[in-house]
Amino acid sequence: MVLTRLIYISTLSPTCDTHTLDDILAISRKHNQQNHLTGLLSHNNKYFLQCLEGSREAVNSTYNRILDDERHDNVQILYFQEIHTRAFGDWSMGDIPESYLTALINLQFSSTPDFNPYEMSGESAFQMLLELKQRLPSE
Repeated sequence: MVLTRLIYISTLSPTCDTHTLDDILAISRKHNQQNHLTGLLSHNNKYFLQCLEGSREAVNSTYNRILDDERHDNVQILYFQEIHTRAFGDWSMGDIPESYLTALINLQFSSTPDFNPYEMSGESAFQMLLELKQRLPSE
C-alpha cells in the first residue's frame, strides 16, 4: 500500500455554521477511522486547511467526496505526495479552530496573522500544521 499526504484548502459555504462544522468533524472522524485515514484540520469561520494521510485510494476517494460537498467552495490542492510515514497518525481528524495561538503561528508561516490558507504555499501549510500539531493533545 502506498501512503499519501494531501493538503487542501476550501472556503466554507455561507450556510456552514458551528453546528454544521461539528457535524462535519463527527462524520469525518468516523469515516476516517473506518478507512484508516489520519489528519489535521485548521479552520476559522471562513476557511478550511486540512491534511489527509492514508492509502492513495482512501485519500483520493475522500477528496472527491469533499469536492462534491456543497459546504465547501473553491476547493484546491496545496500539497500532495507519497510518504513513508504519517505525520498526523495520532488523529482520525485533529481539530484546531482559530485562536490567539493560531494567529501567532499563522504569522510564522505566512505574511499576516490572519488565517487565509489561499495565500500559503503547500510546504508552508504543511509546516504550519506540524507546528499546530505540537499544541494539540492526541485523541
